[in-house]
Amino acid sequence: MSRSAYLIVKPATKQHETEQELIEIRAMLEPEFNLNVYFTTPEVSANQLAHQAVENGAEVVIASGGDGTVSAAAEALINTDIPFGVIPRGTANAFAAYLSIPSDLKAACQVILAGNTHLVDTALCNNRPMVLLAGIGFEAKTIEQADTEAKNRFGALAYILAGVKQFWQGMTPFETRVETESQTATIQQATAVTVANSAPPTSVLAHGTTGVYADDGLLDITITSLQSRLEGAIALYHLLKSGFNDNAVELDNVNHLRARHIKINTEPPQPVVLDGNMMGTTPVEIECIPNSLNVFVPNNQKN
Repeated sequence: MSRSAYLIVKPATKQHETEQELIEIRAMLEPEFNLNVYFTTPEVSANQLAHQAVENGAEVVIASGGDGTVSAAAEALINTDIPFGVIPRGTANAFAAYLSIPSDLKAACQVILAGNTHLVDTALCNNRPMVLLAGIGFEAKTIEQADTEAKNRFGALAYILAGVKQFWQGMTPFETRVETESQTATIQQATAVTVANSAPPTSVLAHGTTGVYADDGLLDITITSLQSRLEGAIALYHLLKSGFNDNAVELDNVNHLRARHIKINTEPPQPVVLDGNMMGTTPVEIECIPNSLNVFVPNNQKN
């Protein structure tokens, strides 16, 4: 008997694209699953649809969309045994990239069909689900500047262009107080604070620590204090290298730590981006939930 699977789809800007993608997804998955398809709307979120799927006894839940859709749907599956499939169709798809889930639609479906799963950590940020990271300051302002039209036109490049613009305009420093279960730190001239549960190497500001792992039960916190474009360029280079080689950044203007529970206050309040979506301003409180999400991943993924 086919397993019951709920497919949660965030529609593309162009309706015909969504229709074509859904035809391909059905062709791949329906021989294996009894597929129930639901679309997000401005009134009905992926989170609501995923909770409905769980209540209806879904054996598998699949999210087709970007990081925001994936994160919202994942919340309903935290600490359940229900496997979670990801079909990346958003602008950045950083969560899928971190787990080596291919961006090609058919290949992503093949990962689900293969049935290999891995338990990863999740987190709650001000009681909202987080599978990737929370960015405060520079990264949030970058996401804020990358408008919908630019993302539709340029894709992930829109974030890079917005980041370059933000970097060239200068990074406005702020005071931040970071409290964990074991220590408290105050940084007077911070320019960005990133708290990561998982992050691909391209999420540069997340990689101050010795590797970001989504299954270690800890959050990785990176705080940068960059006073000039030259300092910024040097730090970003070392952070990018760290993302690929898992070596901690050893610079005076890059602080990093690991913790399970963290509170962050800033003065003045700073914008916060959560899993690719703006969520308001500081303060934030984030707690890791270890081994709480069972995700379909490629068989050859390095855990």
